[in-house]
Amino acid sequence: MSGGSETAMSDITRDHIYRMIEKNQRADGRKREDFRSITVETGFITSAGGSALVNLGDTRVLAGVKSIVGEPFPDTPDKGVLTTNAELIPLASESFESGPPKQPSIELARVVDRGIREGQAVDFQKLCIKAGEAVWINYVDIHTLDYDGNLFDAANIAAVAALKTAIIPASKFEKGEDYPFPMKHLPISATFAKVNGHLIADPSFDEENVASARLTVVTIENGKLCAMQKGLGGSLTRAEVEKAIELSLQFGIKVRKQVFNV
Repeated sequence: MSGGSETAMSDITRDHIYRMIEKNQRADGRKREDFRSITVETGFITSAGGSALVNLGDTRVLAGVKSIVGEPFPDTPDKGVLTTNAELIPLASESFESGPPKQPSIELARVVDRGIREGQAVDFQKLCIKAGEAVWINYVDIHTLDYDGNLFDAANIAAVAALKTAIIPASKFEKGEDYPFPMKHLPISATFAKVNGHLIADPSFDEENVASARLTVVTIENGKLCAMQKGLGGSLTRAEVEKAIELSLQFGIKVRKQVFNV
Protein backbone atom coordinates (compact mmCIF):
# COMPACT_ATOMS: atom_id res chain seq x y z
CA MET A 1 0.00 0.00 0.00
CA SER A 2 1.31 3.42 -0.91
CA GLY A 3 0.02 6.76 0.29
CA GLY A 4 -1.16 9.82 -1.53
CA SER A 5 2.34 10.91 -2.52
CA GLU A 6 4.82 8.82 -4.45
CA THR A 7 7.62 7.20 -2.47
CA ALA A 8 10.98 7.36 -4.20
CA MET A 9 13.31 4.38 -3.99
CA SER A 10 16.81 4.22 -5.36
CA ASP A 11 17.86 1.53 -7.82
CA ILE A 12 20.49 0.44 -5.31
CA THR A 13 17.87 -0.21 -2.61
CA ARG A 14 15.57 -2.00 -5.05
CA ASP A 15 18.34 -4.22 -6.35
CA HIS A 16 19.45 -5.01 -2.80
CA ILE A 17 15.92 -6.14 -1.88
CA TYR A 18 15.74 -8.25 -5.05
CA ARG A 19 19.07 -9.94 -4.31
CA MET A 20 18.10 -10.73 -0.72
CA ILE A 21 14.69 -12.13 -1.70
CA GLU A 22 16.39 -14.31 -4.31
CA LYS A 23 18.52 -15.79 -1.50
CA ASN A 24 15.46 -16.26 0.76
CA GLN A 25 16.64 -13.41 2.98
CA ARG A 26 15.08 -10.15 4.08
CA ALA A 27 16.40 -6.95 5.62
CA ASP A 28 14.94 -7.71 9.06
CA GLY A 29 16.33 -11.25 9.18
CA ARG A 30 13.18 -13.06 8.10
CA LYS A 31 12.79 -15.70 5.41
CA ARG A 32 10.33 -15.24 2.55
CA GLU A 33 7.48 -17.04 4.35
CA ASP A 34 8.00 -15.50 7.79
CA PHE A 35 5.64 -13.02 9.45
CA ARG A 36 6.81 -10.39 11.89
CA SER A 37 6.09 -10.62 15.62
CA ILE A 38 2.71 -9.39 16.89
CA THR A 39 1.70 -7.71 20.13
CA VAL A 40 -1.88 -6.77 21.01
CA GLU A 41 -3.08 -4.54 23.83
CA THR A 42 -6.86 -4.42 24.32
CA GLY A 43 -8.78 -1.83 26.29
CA PHE A 44 -6.36 0.84 25.11
CA ILE A 45 -9.07 3.52 24.79
CA THR A 46 -11.15 3.64 27.96
CA SER A 47 -13.92 5.73 26.37
CA ALA A 48 -14.50 3.22 23.56
CA GLY A 49 -16.79 0.21 23.76
CA GLY A 50 -13.81 -1.88 22.72
CA SER A 51 -10.32 -1.10 21.46
CA ALA A 52 -7.04 -2.72 20.52
CA LEU A 53 -3.53 -1.50 19.79
CA VAL A 54 -1.61 -3.83 17.46
CA ASN A 55 2.08 -3.86 16.66
CA LEU A 56 3.04 -5.93 13.62
CA GLY A 57 6.78 -5.45 13.53
CA ASP A 58 7.14 -1.66 13.37
CA THR A 59 3.65 -1.14 11.95
CA ARG A 60 1.29 0.10 14.65
CA VAL A 61 -2.49 0.34 14.31
CA LEU A 62 -5.20 1.34 16.78
CA ALA A 63 -8.84 0.30 16.39
CA GLY A 64 -11.82 1.42 18.43
CA VAL A 65 -15.48 0.42 18.51
CA LYS A 66 -18.41 2.73 19.26
CA SER A 67 -22.05 1.60 19.50
CA ILE A 68 -25.14 3.82 19.37
CA VAL A 69 -28.86 3.23 18.90
CA GLY A 70 -30.34 3.90 15.45
CA GLU A 71 -32.77 2.70 12.82
CA PRO A 72 -32.06 -0.49 10.84
CA PHE A 73 -31.73 -0.62 7.08
CA PRO A 74 -35.08 -1.32 5.39
CA ASP A 75 -33.84 -4.60 3.87
CA THR A 76 -32.46 -5.88 7.21
CA PRO A 77 -35.00 -4.71 9.80
CA ASP A 78 -33.90 -7.25 12.43
CA LYS A 79 -30.13 -6.79 12.14
CA GLY A 80 -27.67 -4.31 13.54
CA VAL A 81 -25.27 -2.24 11.45
CA LEU A 82 -21.46 -2.23 11.26
CA THR A 83 -19.40 0.44 9.51
CA THR A 84 -15.62 0.34 9.15
CA ASN A 85 -13.50 3.43 8.60
CA ALA A 86 -9.73 3.86 8.29
CA GLU A 87 -7.58 6.95 8.68
CA LEU A 88 -4.05 7.29 7.35
CA ILE A 89 -2.35 10.37 8.75
CA PRO A 90 1.01 11.99 7.88
CA LEU A 91 2.15 11.33 11.46
CA ALA A 92 2.33 7.62 10.60
CA SER A 93 4.24 8.02 7.32
CA GLU A 94 5.43 10.76 5.00
CA SER A 95 3.72 8.82 2.20
CA PHE A 96 0.30 9.71 3.68
CA GLU A 97 -1.43 13.03 3.11
CA SER A 98 -3.91 14.90 5.27
CA GLY A 99 -7.40 15.68 4.04
CA PRO A 100 -10.45 13.65 2.96
CA PRO A 101 -10.12 9.84 2.69
CA LYS A 102 -8.15 8.76 -0.37
CA GLN A 103 -7.93 5.45 -2.21
CA PRO A 104 -5.46 3.73 0.18
CA SER A 105 -7.56 4.41 3.29
CA ILE A 106 -10.78 3.45 1.49
CA GLU A 107 -9.19 0.21 0.29
CA LEU A 108 -7.91 -0.60 3.79
CA ALA A 109 -11.34 -0.08 5.33
CA ARG A 110 -13.04 -2.17 2.64
CA VAL A 111 -10.62 -5.09 2.95
CA VAL A 112 -10.98 -5.19 6.75
CA ASP A 113 -14.76 -4.79 6.55
CA ARG A 114 -15.07 -7.50 3.93
CA GLY A 115 -13.08 -9.96 6.03
CA ILE A 116 -15.34 -9.34 9.02
CA ARG A 117 -18.54 -9.72 6.98
CA GLU A 118 -17.53 -12.68 4.82
CA GLY A 119 -16.08 -14.38 7.90
CA GLN A 120 -19.46 -13.97 9.59
CA ALA A 121 -17.64 -12.57 12.60
CA VAL A 122 -20.70 -10.79 14.01
CA ASP A 123 -24.15 -12.10 14.93
CA PHE A 124 -26.05 -9.10 13.58
CA GLN A 125 -29.44 -10.35 14.78
CA LYS A 126 -28.24 -10.05 18.38
CA LEU A 127 -27.67 -6.37 17.67
CA CYS A 128 -31.40 -5.84 17.10
CA ILE A 129 -33.30 -4.01 19.84
CA LYS A 130 -36.74 -3.94 18.19
CA ALA A 131 -37.18 -5.16 14.63
CA GLY A 132 -37.89 -2.38 12.18
CA GLU A 133 -37.41 0.31 14.80
CA ALA A 134 -34.15 0.22 16.71
CA VAL A 135 -30.84 -1.60 16.38
CA TRP A 136 -27.25 -1.07 17.45
CA ILE A 137 -25.24 0.98 14.96
CA ASN A 138 -21.57 0.10 15.37
CA TYR A 139 -18.54 1.98 14.12
CA VAL A 140 -15.08 0.43 13.82
CA ASP A 141 -12.52 3.21 13.46
CA ILE A 142 -8.98 2.25 12.42
CA HIS A 143 -6.10 4.67 12.97
CA THR A 144 -2.61 4.10 11.62
CA LEU A 145 0.03 5.28 14.08
CA ASP A 146 3.22 3.93 12.46
CA TYR A 147 3.51 2.48 8.97
CA ASP A 148 6.19 -0.03 8.02
CA GLY A 149 4.16 -2.10 5.59
CA ASN A 150 1.19 -4.48 5.69
CA LEU A 151 -1.53 -2.32 7.19
CA PHE A 152 -4.11 -4.89 6.10
CA ASP A 153 -3.17 -7.55 8.64
CA ALA A 154 -2.41 -5.12 11.46
CA ALA A 155 -5.77 -3.38 10.93
CA ASN A 156 -7.63 -6.68 10.63
CA ILE A 157 -6.22 -8.00 13.91
CA ALA A 158 -6.87 -4.68 15.66
CA ALA A 159 -10.48 -4.54 14.44
CA VAL A 160 -11.26 -8.14 15.37
CA ALA A 161 -9.61 -7.77 18.80
CA ALA A 162 -11.52 -4.53 19.45
CA LEU A 163 -14.83 -6.17 18.52
CA LYS A 164 -14.04 -9.31 20.52
CA THR A 165 -13.52 -7.27 23.68
CA ALA A 166 -16.25 -4.67 23.06
CA ILE A 167 -19.28 -4.21 25.30
CA ILE A 168 -22.69 -3.11 24.00
CA PRO A 169 -23.57 -0.09 26.26
CA ALA A 170 -27.25 -0.98 26.68
CA SER A 171 -27.60 0.61 30.11
CA LYS A 172 -26.31 3.94 28.79
CA PHE A 173 -29.18 4.08 26.32
CA GLU A 174 -31.73 2.59 28.75
CA LYS A 175 -31.96 -0.59 26.68
CA GLY A 176 -31.33 -3.10 29.43
CA GLU A 177 -28.07 -4.50 30.74
CA ASP A 178 -24.74 -4.21 28.99
CA TYR A 179 -23.58 -7.34 27.16
CA PRO A 180 -20.53 -8.53 25.20
CA PHE A 181 -20.39 -7.75 21.51
CA PRO A 182 -21.94 -10.80 19.77
CA MET A 183 -19.04 -12.45 17.93
CA LYS A 184 -19.40 -15.76 16.08
CA HIS A 185 -16.04 -16.14 14.32
CA LEU A 186 -12.55 -14.67 14.34
CA PRO A 187 -11.52 -13.91 10.74
CA ILE A 188 -7.77 -13.29 10.46
CA SER A 189 -6.09 -11.98 7.32
CA ALA A 190 -2.64 -12.77 5.98
CA THR A 191 -1.10 -10.59 3.28
CA PHE A 192 1.53 -11.54 0.72
CA ALA A 193 3.48 -9.66 -1.92
CA LYS A 194 5.21 -10.83 -5.08
CA VAL A 195 8.72 -9.41 -5.24
CA ASN A 196 11.11 -10.23 -8.06
CA GLY A 197 9.11 -13.34 -8.91
CA HIS A 198 8.91 -14.64 -5.32
CA LEU A 199 5.97 -14.72 -2.93
CA ILE A 200 6.76 -13.17 0.47
CA ALA A 201 4.63 -12.96 3.62
CA ASP A 202 3.87 -9.80 5.57
CA PRO A 203 5.72 -7.30 3.35
CA SER A 204 7.57 -4.37 4.92
CA PHE A 205 7.27 -0.81 3.65
CA ASP A 206 10.22 -1.10 1.25
CA GLU A 207 9.09 -4.53 0.04
CA GLU A 208 5.61 -3.19 -0.71
CA ASN A 209 7.15 -0.45 -2.82
CA VAL A 210 8.92 -2.93 -5.11
CA ALA A 211 6.10 -5.52 -5.23
CA SER A 212 4.36 -6.36 -8.50
CA ALA A 213 1.30 -7.99 -6.90
CA ARG A 214 -0.35 -8.32 -3.50
CA LEU A 215 -2.81 -10.85 -2.09
CA THR A 216 -4.72 -10.72 1.21
CA VAL A 217 -6.33 -13.99 2.34
CA VAL A 218 -8.83 -14.18 5.21
CA THR A 219 -9.61 -17.42 7.05
CA ILE A 220 -11.68 -18.38 10.09
CA GLU A 221 -11.06 -20.83 12.89
CA ASN A 222 -12.75 -23.81 11.24
CA GLY A 223 -10.10 -23.74 8.52
CA LYS A 224 -12.34 -22.18 5.89
CA LEU A 225 -11.28 -19.47 3.45
CA CYS A 226 -13.76 -16.59 3.59
CA ALA A 227 -12.25 -13.75 1.54
CA MET A 228 -9.42 -12.82 -0.81
CA GLN A 229 -8.38 -9.44 -2.14
CA LYS A 230 -5.76 -8.92 -4.84
CA GLY A 231 -3.92 -5.65 -5.21
CA LEU A 232 -1.45 -4.04 -7.64
CA GLY A 233 -1.25 -4.84 -11.34
CA GLY A 234 0.92 -7.95 -11.44
CA SER A 235 -0.21 -11.56 -11.69
CA LEU A 236 -0.03 -14.56 -9.36
CA THR A 237 0.20 -18.19 -10.38
CA ARG A 238 -2.20 -20.81 -9.10
CA ALA A 239 0.63 -22.36 -7.10
CA GLU A 240 1.36 -18.98 -5.48
CA VAL A 241 -2.29 -18.49 -4.54
CA GLU A 242 -2.46 -22.00 -3.09
CA LYS A 243 0.72 -21.34 -1.10
CA ALA A 244 -0.72 -18.08 0.20
CA ILE A 245 -3.87 -19.87 1.37
CA GLU A 246 -1.80 -22.55 3.11
CA LEU A 247 0.33 -19.97 4.92
CA SER A 248 -2.69 -17.84 5.82
CA LEU A 249 -4.34 -20.81 7.54
CA GLN A 250 -1.18 -21.35 9.59
CA PHE A 251 -0.94 -17.64 10.42
CA GLY A 252 -4.60 -17.51 11.47
CA ILE A 253 -4.13 -20.43 13.86
CA LYS A 254 -1.08 -18.76 15.38
CA VAL A 255 -2.78 -15.38 15.84
CA ARG A 256 -5.96 -16.83 17.36
CA LYS A 257 -3.93 -18.85 19.82
CA GLN A 258 -1.69 -15.92 20.79
CA VAL A 259 -4.31 -13.17 20.89
CA PHE A 260 -7.59 -14.92 21.66
CA ASN A 261 -6.48 -18.18 23.32
CA VAL A 262 -8.47 -20.14 20.73
